[in-house]
Amino acid sequence: MLRNTFLHIPGIGAITEKRLWDSGVTSWDAFVEPYPVRLSPNRIESLRRYLDESRIHFQNVNPNYFIELLPSNLQWRLFPEFRHSTAYLDIETTGMDGYYNDITMIGLYDGTSIYHYVKGQNLDDFRADIEKYKVIVTYNGKCFDLPFIRSNMGIAMNHTHIDLRYVLGSVGFSGGLKGCETQAGIERGELTGLDGYDAVLLWNDYKRNGSQKALETLLAYNSQDIVNLEVLMVLGYNLKLKDTPFWGTSQLRDPVVPEIPFKGDLETIERIKIEKMNTFSGYGYW
Repeated sequence: MLRNTFLHIPGIGAITEKRLWDSGVTSWDAFVEPYPVRLSPNRIESLRRYLDESRIHFQNVNPNYFIELLPSNLQWRLFPEFRHSTAYLDIETTGMDGYYNDITMIGLYDGTSIYHYVKGQNLDDFRADIEKYKVIVTYNGKCFDLPFIRSNMGIAMNHTHIDLRYVLGSVGFSGGLKGCETQAGIERGELTGLDGYDAVLLWNDYKRNGSQKALETLLAYNSQDIVNLEVLMVLGYNLKLKDTPFWGTSQLRDPVVPEIPFKGDLETIERIKIEKMNTFSGYGYW
């Protein structure tokens, strides 16, 4: 819907954009003489200049140009046009503080292939690989994943960023990533119920005991995170279209969900759940 958008142009607000749409100017290319909406000569010149710039930055695959101009609550609009250069990202860590804890794993999914970067194996490869993408989609990455990567790995992460926490929250979803998945009808099979704390325990089991089953389970857990981000991004985008004239004509198809190349080990999962229960029980939480 980016090419139907005029709100990234300074001086154009929601009312003017709606007037343009209602008059038939539903795309950048439709803004031609004779102009059906009464605008001042200065406003017309500004529109023409910014639309020319927009076409150039669009052709040069530069989503940051639009991110810097669009209101933050409308940045979802650029998703389809830059989907081919988008990666869905999720990290696992040893704790919540990026200065005192470590990243144990980073998962990337580009809509076709799943990639993992594991501490002690290939984590440093992430630095070069992430530069292949222009747009990053996360859930709560604004507050967690991206700041953690910056502080822990020293990577700027200056990509265009769409945080689904805010997109989905604006259409009534809540409860974290797993809660949003449940509301969207997404199931996790044997990994149902696992959360970020379980991911820490799985990593600890792998490091302390050399458990490959724990690592495999963690890889499966992270893979579901990143694959489900695309499903939720498409769902959120389609729901946001309901507030525009393009509902029903510009909706995206549900993505094809790839087969996860890792499987969770049921025995390991049960053992981790018991360990977590005993840990919290010792602190009086159960």
